[in-house]
Amino acid sequence: MGNSLKAIAAFVPSNKCQKYLLEDLEEMPVDKMVDLSGSQMRWLPVHICSFRELVKLYLSDNNLNHLPPELEQLQNLQILALDFNNFKALPLVVCTLKQLCILYLGNNKLCSLPLELRLLQNLKTLWIESNCLQYLPEVVCELSLLKTLHAGSNALRTLPPQLQCLQELRTIWLSGNLLSEFPPVLLDMPFLEVIDVDRNSIRFFPSLAHLPGLKLVIYDHNPCRNAPKVAKGVRRVGRWSEETPEPRKRSGAVIEIHEKPLLPPAAKTEPE
Repeated sequence: MGNSLKAIAAFVPSNKCQKYLLEDLEEMPVDKMVDLSGSQMRWLPVHICSFRELVKLYLSDNNLNHLPPELEQLQNLQILALDFNNFKALPLVVCTLKQLCILYLGNNKLCSLPLELRLLQNLKTLWIESNCLQYLPEVVCELSLLKTLHAGSNALRTLPPQLQCLQELRTIWLSGNLLSEFPPVLLDMPFLEVIDVDRNSIRFFPSLAHLPGLKLVIYDHNPCRNAPKVAKGVRRVGRWSEETPEPRKRSGAVIEIHEKPLLPPAAKTEPE
């Protein structure tokens, strides 16, 4: 019954209905976090924007397609989760939240990102998976502190060469796209630690053995004819991953390394 009432209240923009959706949340929470995920909201209750010391705001799994301009008041916000909503464009007010470290935009209907995204110079984690992106917006390459980029399950066919400017980038998830070749720009990013190109259309992998920071490469479910060569200690997930690409001899013996692979993140992360 409660969920049904919330679904009805979500259609009515009155103060009483907003308070019902907020479940009498009238004061700033002690932990400086508000989680309204799965509340069936069609708009964000403006009252939330009065919590100016708010650090974390979770609005996942609702029916949002816009945000109020009053959101700009949340200048201390570090984590904003807008995934699993109905955004066709990123509301520009999000780009005014200059303390954001983590931004979740996955599972929406985004075809592009605004140039104003470059204002989020503290952003370290960006999730834009499961949208309608046919190319990686070049503005992402201007987020100089970005460490984790999740752009899986889009329609990407290539990556912009400007991506190599992101020298803080350590993890890039590109699974479920339309890549027909391994993105050349990644070969010029020696600081990358995790590369995921699972479920693409890559037929040939160049050697990755020259990437000193690489720890894990996931290349499964590609029509490839070879496994990527990697340096000692790098873990691979995909066809022929159990084979040592370049056997290393020590005292006449061949040493093989078999380690349990890391898996893509299943949960949202906190700022470092």
